[in-house]
Amino acid sequence: MTSSIAAITFAAFLILLLSGQTDNAAVLGGFIAARFGDPGLFAGVAAVPAWLTPLSCALIHAGWLHIGFNLLMLIFCGRQVEQVLQKGAFLTLYIAGAYGAAALQWAMQPDALNPMIGASGAISAVIATYALLFSQQSVRSIGPFSANLLRILWLAAGWIVIQLMIGVATAGGIGDLGQIAVAAHIGGFLVGLLLTRPLLWWRFRKRPQSLI
Repeated sequence: MTSSIAAITFAAFLILLLSGQTDNAAVLGGFIAARFGDPGLFAGVAAVPAWLTPLSCALIHAGWLHIGFNLLMLIFCGRQVEQVLQKGAFLTLYIAGAYGAAALQWAMQPDALNPMIGASGAISAVIATYALLFSQQSVRSIGPFSANLLRILWLAAGWIVIQLMIGVATAGGIGDLGQIAVAAHIGGFLVGLLLTRPLLWWRFRKRPQSLI
């Protein structure tokens, strides 16, 4: 599944790049928060339906550095996560991450007209699950808080701080997060943290044995 997602994403990037349609695709298929507050914004335009843009935007990338970094992280983390979760649960994680990323981006900037593109929101969910599954740092429970909950909180806090630092470094202030969708990265990561345990349960749930 990881290889298929990576191949489809790269193929979409090449097609748009070679045809010179990347900018048009960003407008017609990118995630534009303002479309959800104003459904008539793209009336009469042959654009991807707004509800589907969290997924379509993951197929659109701005350049070689953008696609290269995203695919590197997807393949590196995704292959190991997929070995644990298997295909169905991994695809669920990826799609949920894409929608979680878009949801938080919308919540932070609901009137934004600039399109959000790239798969980093969905991949952030995969990174979160990878961090939970393969982290070597031991965490002890504190009072009523379980070790698993504290691990999730520490990872969430660390990721949020890193993303805000990236936003400040690239835009000069938290109020203007520039060209990097910091909120989307955080949203996808939080979805990954929240879904890891349910997806593990789904993957390893006991199935009733057949009687012979």
